[in-house]
Amino acid sequence: MKSSAIAMAASLVVAASPLLAAPADNLQKLQNFKQTGAAPAEKIAQDGKKADALRENLKTIKLPQGFKIELFAVVPEARHMAVEPSTGVVFVGTRKNRVWQVTDRTKRRVADDVVQFASAITFKVPNGVCFSPDGILYVVEQNRVLGFPAAQFFGEGGPDVAAAVVVPQGKLIPAEFESFNHGARACRVGPDGKIYIALGQPWNVPPKDKLAALNKNGIAGIIRVGQDGKNRENYALGVRNSVGLDFNPADKTLWFTDNQVDGMGDDQPPGELNRATKAGQNFGFPWYGGGKVRTVEYKDQEPPKDAVFPVVEYAAHAADLGMSFYTGKMFPAKYQGGVFAAEHGSWNRTKPIGARIVYTAVKPDGSAGETEVFAEGWLTPNGEYIGRPVDVQQLQDGSLLVSDDYAGAIYRISYSGAK
Repeated sequence: MKSSAIAMAASLVVAASPLLAAPADNLQKLQNFKQTGAAPAEKIAQDGKKADALRENLKTIKLPQGFKIELFAVVPEARHMAVEPSTGVVFVGTRKNRVWQVTDRTKRRVADDVVQFASAITFKVPNGVCFSPDGILYVVEQNRVLGFPAAQFFGEGGPDVAAAVVVPQGKLIPAEFESFNHGARACRVGPDGKIYIALGQPWNVPPKDKLAALNKNGIAGIIRVGQDGKNRENYALGVRNSVGLDFNPADKTLWFTDNQVDGMGDDQPPGELNRATKAGQNFGFPWYGGGKVRTVEYKDQEPPKDAVFPVVEYAAHAADLGMSFYTGKMFPAKYQGGVFAAEHGSWNRTKPIGARIVYTAVKPDGSAGETEVFAEGWLTPNGEYIGRPVDVQQLQDGSLLVSDDYAGAIYRISYSGAK
């Protein structure tokens, strides 16, 4: 294990010791590098009828010329992904109680093993996963943040891993704002070394008497904390429910998707791709339901004068979730430096839309260019979902991984040249 990872784990054990989780959760033992005696981790078979059916479904996916899509792994309820920088091991969050470790040992670009990660720990909505540059995995749950140094190596050994509490249980948000609605977090470690965490709020549109408490705690916004959990601050406010964020490597600005207000009709308000250029900006919610469309609940209220509007307006109710800047070299030049985003698909639109991957070009000045559909076909012509994309992340070879929580899979999109 890297010395920095060992130091991180040890320092966090000391820092978090007064606020340890209950012994039944095994965290105290793991923080002290003790065995827990927990049951063996669950393993997911990568062959059989399920894998065959997923491969058959992929034949309907449409991509630009020269691209192909293949099954990378069978992963139940696969949500957000984090690719370990040195080995390419993929960690996958869920909205349930599992985090998965996906390993391609032979570099055939298909999973050899899919195993439950840190099964000694009882997770609650561990949707958000992200890596620091030196290889520490952060798992952001509904109301807790944990750190795992050398996760790809400790995870090989079974249920016990090196673990540290970054934000203790109940300290990410006040308990009164815990909800199954908008409770899945997303995270990224920024160029400044801090952990950025998107915090959705529980309502479609929050009551006016809750706004002050939401703003105080950075809910309906994006916060950032040090990797030791200290120096928390609100980075962005006025964000209804972001479940995807990344930094533009060219200028270090933070970009993020945002899911907008329901119940305003099939065609409004638009989904959003936003760009934050500095700390403290307000992105307009709940005065605006999406783009510049005012909400009914706040139509008579004065919106913030400095509200920042999206750089891209996506199709209404397509449910834009995970997004990533493409930094690889495998794809043609037109895709390099731009944004890939996963549209989960609508749940309450008269005619469903989404269930696809979209691409947005980014100009040299940091502004957004044109947006186009990149991969589609998970929504059939008769309106049935055969998959619902959640996140997009890049492997070291420049190919693109797509997670799907409906089908329980991760796909790999690669490019071999125009035919």
